Amino acid sequence: MTSATSSGSGRRRLDPGRAGRWFVLPAAALLLFFFAYPLGASLWQSLFRTEGGVTSFVGVGQYARLFSDPLIAKSLFNAGLILVVQVPLMMVLAVGLAYLLNQSWLRWRSGFRLLTFLPAVTTLVAYAVVFRVLLATDGGAVNQMIGVIGIAPIDWLNNEWWARVSVIAAVTWRWTGYNMVIILAGLQSIPPELYEAAKVDGAGRWQTFWSVVLPQLRPVLIFTGITSTIGALQLFDENFILTGGGPNDATLTPVLYLYKVGFRQFDFGYASAIAWMLVLITAIIAVVQFRVMREKP
Repeated sequence: MTSATSSGSGRRRLDPGRAGRWFVLPAAALLLFFFAYPLGASLWQSLFRTEGGVTSFVGVGQYARLFSDPLIAKSLFNAGLILVVQVPLMMVLAVGLAYLLNQSWLRWRSGFRLLTFLPAVTTLVAYAVVFRVLLATDGGAVNQMIGVIGIAPIDWLNNEWWARVSVIAAVTWRWTGYNMVIILAGLQSIPPELYEAAKVDGAGRWQTFWSVVLPQLRPVLIFTGITSTIGALQLFDENFILTGGGPNDATLTPVLYLYKVGFRQFDFGYASAIAWMLVLITAIIAVVQFRVMREKP
């Protein structure tokens, strides 16, 4: 017994702190390689400019160029329009659908929830192509439907106003169900005692919704609001497939412009500057939105 104890106590024990570092090392290496290195490389690349095959150091010249580029201003205006119109519309629809699909009296709730969420699992390219076919000026299903009630065909994708409406409609259709599921989970986490207390106090459904449901959903709404804002600023697939950024750059977004500068004009330095501008704008809006929504009413 004595020899067994002494041999066991003589074994070298691995320091827990050192062991933890070894376990974290592979993940840290992957993070550095796939995240930190590309960020640093793009920041470094944004300080250079290539003309005629000659690369020269311009410092902050690429960033100064942003302020005089009319397409940057146009793309930011389009992104802001989508942010101001599409995100609130989608949030209102998501909250309304989640509240409706959380009611116990509604039959086939699971089926309706599935149908509402299905657009979110549809591939971006596939659904954008379907919308392009539906919104075609000649023979599109939407124009055929409105033609039945005597409305003339609308050039959905080649008119500046209607192109923006089409993009907003497509994005809203796809992401409302995704946000609805998150908000629905928040609704189901509200304690039943709060509803019972509101009922005892004589509150109606509308009063209960404003006084009980919305305050309890505040953390969920902050999360969905911030993620939706980031998604609106990074919009690319819908604009690229539906309109290509047109007509007359009416649906050009910063990410789509970044793509055109980088992969069509091969001006990777300026494209990197656009990317860092977008990162800064997204971070500022997200922080402001988080602080505003976090404040208690």
